[in-house]
Amino acid sequence: MTWKIVADSSCDLQEGLLCVPEVSFSIVPLKIRVGEREFVDDPSLDVAEMMRALADYQGPSSSACPSPEEWAAEFETADNTIAIAMTSALSGTYNSALVARDMVLEKHPEKKIHVIDTRSTGGHMVLLARKVNQLIAMGLSFEEVCEEADAYNQQTHLLFALASFDNLVKNGRMNKVVGLLASKLNMRAVGIASEKGELSLLHKTRGEARCITLLLEELASRKDLTGKPVVITHCQNPVGAKLLRLRIEEQWPGVEVTVLATHGLTSYYAQHQGLLIGF
Repeated sequence: MTWKIVADSSCDLQEGLLCVPEVSFSIVPLKIRVGEREFVDDPSLDVAEMMRALADYQGPSSSACPSPEEWAAEFETADNTIAIAMTSALSGTYNSALVARDMVLEKHPEKKIHVIDTRSTGGHMVLLARKVNQLIAMGLSFEEVCEEADAYNQQTHLLFALASFDNLVKNGRMNKVVGLLASKLNMRAVGIASEKGELSLLHKTRGEARCITLLLEELASRKDLTGKPVVITHCQNPVGAKLLRLRIEEQWPGVEVTVLATHGLTSYYAQHQGLLIGF
């Protein structure tokens, strides 16, 4: 019995999941379009080059979700598949995966495929992929893995801190007036992925030190992180990510913090100096 964990590329893990035997892990890439150029969010993507192109280009840019055929190609390669998709509130990725599931099951009714709408992105998805891997390693049935994974998804959250808002405003993910005002005032925004999977702003402040303090306060108000895993992903901000990691480790003994760089899609929305915290 073979298992597969498939995530879209906003997971920020790419091919770095250490799978147990009989389990494989794959990423289905999104695409970022900047004028006439298309950047495919796979391990070969030069994120720095993509960010330079975005900064230089004055016209609209966009992102495109994976096609059902791309998801289906992954679903067909295992007996049991758990698919992890970014929030359906901001992307068609989840719905594309559902279409792919139905396509594959029509041809291969013996296969089992479960698609999870994380209502989130980034580090939240990394945590979920790791959890699914652990559940499979425990020898649980497909149905049990699905039930436990769904429950874990509800218990896991995503905080974010942004220093730039251009792409969110351009793509309708943030109110235009709010985004432009924040950019002009050199503000930092701290927010959370809401229960509906939308971006909800919690605080506006100035300076990274104050921003990190607000992130810690929000973390403390939502969960005791002692002995728990946390995933920080950053867009061209290793110093801020390291400072946040150290502050988290000081506050919660035994916390397991992983720091990763954002890949294409999450870099596109987080933008320069953005921080995402899955917990």
